Amino acid sequence: MATPPSPGEGPVRPVSVSLHEGTIAALKARTGKRGMSAYVESLIQRQLERDRLSELIKGAEADHGPVDPTAVEAKRAILRGDTAGSANAA
Repeated sequence: MATPPSPGEGPVRPVSVSLHEGTIAALKARTGKRGMSAYVESLIQRQLERDRLSELIKGAEADHGPVDPTAVEAKRAILRGDTAGSANAA
């Protein structure tokens, strides 16, 4: 049996979803009528990625314990280019 396509892959097909009128109006204002599908597809793919990342984090924390907030802040300092804060990051 073939593997089902990953998000963003496979043929495009129409589906029906229910949205509030205000949401539809805001979506049309942002994308125009013809850009709605691509915009919604992008949002759904991003949310699926976030959901998967959350699942991976929960699994890692179950295996290794919670993340050390001090270590996280040290890594953020490195990413920000804060050389004073990166001296303690290992």
